[in-house]
Amino acid sequence: MSGKILITGGTGLIGSRLSELLIDQGYEVAHLSRQANPYAHYKTFRWDLDQEYIDDNVLGYADYIINLAGASVADGKWTPQRKKEILESRVKGINLLQKCLSQTNHRVKAFISASAIGIYGDTGNHLVIEESKHGTDFLASVTDQWENAANQLQELLIRTCIFRIGIVLSNKGGALPQMAKPVKLMAGAPLGSGKQYISWIHIDDLCHLFIQAIEDTRYKGVFNAVAPSPVTNEEFTKALAEVMHKPLTGLKVPAFGLKMMLGEMSEVVLEGQRVSCDKILKMGFTFEYNTVYQALESFYSPQKSK
Repeated sequence: MSGKILITGGTGLIGSRLSELLIDQGYEVAHLSRQANPYAHYKTFRWDLDQEYIDDNVLGYADYIINLAGASVADGKWTPQRKKEILESRVKGINLLQKCLSQTNHRVKAFISASAIGIYGDTGNHLVIEESKHGTDFLASVTDQWENAANQLQELLIRTCIFRIGIVLSNKGGALPQMAKPVKLMAGAPLGSGKQYISWIHIDDLCHLFIQAIEDTRYKGVFNAVAPSPVTNEEFTKALAEVMHKPLTGLKVPAFGLKMMLGEMSEVVLEGQRVSCDKILKMGFTFEYNTVYQALESFYSPQKSK
């Protein structure tokens, strides 16, 4: 297939890898960014959310829009200002796109947006599906508003698909290098009780899922973008230590210490989501990395580090 893909948040962890894979498959890729860099690897259009400005040429360009924009939830304590930024960076951009698309002749066939499994709150041991109830904490509230913004695109008769993404595993950024650091220093230990679930996905599987959603018009509505085998924090830490050939301390990092260090942001690591991917499996999606061990080995096995 071919076509022109516009990506918001294209220079981030997922966007960078997805751009590479799309180019490999014969698509044309452009990024929508706050800075239009003439030396960027990809064609770049500029937008400014505060000024409600978007380059006039954008919407005539795109056959498909992939929305990955959003400030990291793990950078710094959640001050009131930081919380505002986390929310607005997700919602304002979609609102601006919706407004511009409603006023312009465009040829956008589909809008595919990131969301997060944080929408479910802390699920404990309970396996959740797309129809499960939403949580009530800060991240759940942000994700709710994020999805509501994305759903506005359906009103313009644009096929809209939302992926609730789990912990994305990559050695180029995101959570994994942070989790691997103490293990590398032989100070690896589960966080809190260690019983909280991690629903994860290998970055390449996630990118292939986005590409499948471009190509398969059955992708409409909400899908959990997680691998088939969620693991507890303790199981994840043990698998990471095993793949890296490092011992664990035998201790656990106490929850109260994490709460003191991170404040409210500690819910990112202390709360867990055990999430089902049955819906995407029924769509015929095939995972390359089904187990956390396979995924971690792809980054940390001796062959990879040579």
